[in-house]
Amino acid sequence: MGKFVFELKLVFRQLGKSPGFTTTAVLMLAFGIGATTAIFSIVEGVLLRPLPFPEPDRLVTLGDRVSNTELGLYDSGPVTGPEVVIYPRDTHSFESLGGYGYESFELAGAVGSARISAARMTPSLFSALGVGPLMGRIFTAQEDQQKVQVAVLSYGTWKSRFNGDPHILGTKILLDRKPYIVIGVMPRNFEFPLYGGELYRCELWVPMSLSAQELAPEANGVWFLSLVGRLKPGITPAQAESDAQGVAQQIMRNFPPDEKNFRIRPAVYLLRQITVRNTRPMLQMLFLAVAVVLMIACANLAGLLLVRAIHRQREIAVRQALGAPTLTLLRQLMLESLVLSGAGGLAGIGVAGLALAIGKNHLPETLPLTGQIGLNWTVAAFALLLAILTGFFCGLAPGFVALRTNVNSSLKEGGRSGSVGGSHARLRSTLVVLEIAIALTLLAASGLLLRSFSNMSSADLGFRPDHVSTAFYALPQKQYTTQAQVDAFNNTLLLQLRQLPGVESAGLSSTIPTTGDGIESFTVEGYADPRGPDQTVAFHFSVIGNYFKAVGDPLIRGRYFEESDDANGQLVVIVNREFAEHYWPGQNPIGKQVHQGTSESGTPWMTVVGEVADAKLFTPDGKAVEQFYKPVAQLERDFGPLASPTDLNGNGNYIVLRSALPPEQMENALRATVRSIDVQLPLTQMQTMEQVVRESEAPRRFNTVVVSSFAFAAVILAVLGIYSVIAFSVASRVQEMAIRMALGSQRSDIVRLILMSGLKLAAIGCVLGLAVAAAASRVLRTFLFHVSPFDPVVMILAAIAVFALALVASIFPARRAASVDPVQALRGE
Repeated sequence: MGKFVFELKLVFRQLGKSPGFTTTAVLMLAFGIGATTAIFSIVEGVLLRPLPFPEPDRLVTLGDRVSNTELGLYDSGPVTGPEVVIYPRDTHSFESLGGYGYESFELAGAVGSARISAARMTPSLFSALGVGPLMGRIFTAQEDQQKVQVAVLSYGTWKSRFNGDPHILGTKILLDRKPYIVIGVMPRNFEFPLYGGELYRCELWVPMSLSAQELAPEANGVWFLSLVGRLKPGITPAQAESDAQGVAQQIMRNFPPDEKNFRIRPAVYLLRQITVRNTRPMLQMLFLAVAVVLMIACANLAGLLLVRAIHRQREIAVRQALGAPTLTLLRQLMLESLVLSGAGGLAGIGVAGLALAIGKNHLPETLPLTGQIGLNWTVAAFALLLAILTGFFCGLAPGFVALRTNVNSSLKEGGRSGSVGGSHARLRSTLVVLEIAIALTLLAASGLLLRSFSNMSSADLGFRPDHVSTAFYALPQKQYTTQAQVDAFNNTLLLQLRQLPGVESAGLSSTIPTTGDGIESFTVEGYADPRGPDQTVAFHFSVIGNYFKAVGDPLIRGRYFEESDDANGQLVVIVNREFAEHYWPGQNPIGKQVHQGTSESGTPWMTVVGEVADAKLFTPDGKAVEQFYKPVAQLERDFGPLASPTDLNGNGNYIVLRSALPPEQMENALRATVRSIDVQLPLTQMQTMEQVVRESEAPRRFNTVVVSSFAFAAVILAVLGIYSVIAFSVASRVQEMAIRMALGSQRSDIVRLILMSGLKLAAIGCVLGLAVAAAASRVLRTFLFHVSPFDPVVMILAAIAVFALALVASIFPARRAASVDPVQALRGE
């Protein structure tokens, strides 16, 4: 132990004599390890760490795959109201199985009302998750069945909205202006449903309390809820799926006549698998990108250690001549590398903590489990292990190179410092070539993502987002109990909005572009879908007022909705281009007829009166999807026998306002207008349409920014690597340059000689990098929009950029070599 302490002191003394080298090495490693650790902490929190529930490997989702319609696009789709009762009752593979659905409420407070996200849940779901309340209790099955108005608060809501009141249990809160009794508060870390983003994070939970309409036979065609269960010990997801299949067959036999064409197949998946399915590719790509940066940092460290070992050849030769054992020298050299990497690792943990503190708020809203992201012992251990491995492998090659020193030759050379050995030069050059190749690969990936993002930003949205303000409101059913009250509010709101200064058009809609909406089945007159009658589905909008003009969705044929399209007028519908081209290719859709549901539904026919452009429904880079629009005033007649209080009747709408003024200036006017009609009604999601579009681009923007940042760092590190190699080469060839100039070489010849050395390395690295980039670009295929993963423009520009930076990195050492005074250099020799 004493010997080890002595050698450690010697290492610190040696490093202290070279503060520039030590600082450069530590900072370089701190950046590489810090960036890698920050990304690993995200990967660990989202992908690797178990879900925050007891025995999470037994938690699964149970959902329907509905024929081959868009409802079955997901691995585990939603379920209907009746299925929330039937599946838990008739399956035998679950200890507990419960349902939930997203909800939002108007929460009345001391300083006004706010719209909050919540969830309706069955009590059995709390049992399945295995988490009890911090205070109080959860609701019971009896309270759920009897529709008792009770609520369980999240810890964050209890603290932020109720000041952590210890006497909160038993108090009443107003949700949608109805009194609910608070019966419990969940623990700090409890979050369910597991979905990223403040917009969807539930603040409280209320009983599911399915209504008669949600349990009616007709509700079998409305998929809007989800099921999560805990498997019995020893039961696999495949066995549970087989068990649920028999129940699904019975459910289908009980479908009403107009829904007999639907076919459902249950799907059981681990809850973790479903939670992270959309984020796994993104995080894997980011981890790969940051690993590339770390590899370059390691190559630089190995290069620095190699240069240092070459400089210390004479010292090592003297120690060997005095009898120092080879293993002792190797141990000291490795210890020096490990000390550097250890210091870099500790500094890297600090860098990672700073990066997470700054960047955590900029993570995509769709990223789940963000509450689990942070520095912990696992992440710290990863950083230190990474540092040890880095130090070991980076110090291994330079250590052996130093020990291959020929003692006699080194001692005979005395003070001469000619060119270093060819093997040493080749090793350093190989490291630089690899750095350049790796940096070019990452730069090409960044270029592909940047070009893809540029293409998405300039894509045709199908509407004009400029000068458009949006906001959302939901009318509480307690206050607005009849359709007449809802219509009166909507009509008054539209009338007052149109009178605001600068307003050009105003409309209301059940959804807005890039936010998505539900799917409805329908029947087209004279059209038989070859896939089956249950396949004819499309996304639907319900609109009021001048929605199309407000959002800037241009009319292609026919007309927009008019005031005469009310409950007493002809039933009408507007379709988008994709819808018209699919069902009436090459024909004029005006005058064609469709109706809700399947051919057996018995709903009344609606006449197509207009065709509009394809407004992107989800993201700007998404494909056009079939859409149809209906006036809210005719909804009850559109649905015919299917109509029920659960159908959309205009209670919740987006306001869409186009004005000549900047949309940011319309916010106060919008709030004032709504409050003049209903002083308690809160507006949420108030933003410009351009902000809505930018939010839909957020995941792709995040990928692009992070990968581009890493690419920039990789290129800078590679440039530093080539600079250090050329600079050392110049320093070791001073006498050679002096002799060349003494024999008649011009300074320009010296500059050219040095530049050619650097450019040769850059050229080899670029060729290798292009080959690697072409092979690795396949990984990016799913992240690209209208860009080939082998795009020649991106590849060539990336190579030119790296080559140009290598040229710049070589200029300074070349000029230094050309400035050598031959007399002084040869006199020193």
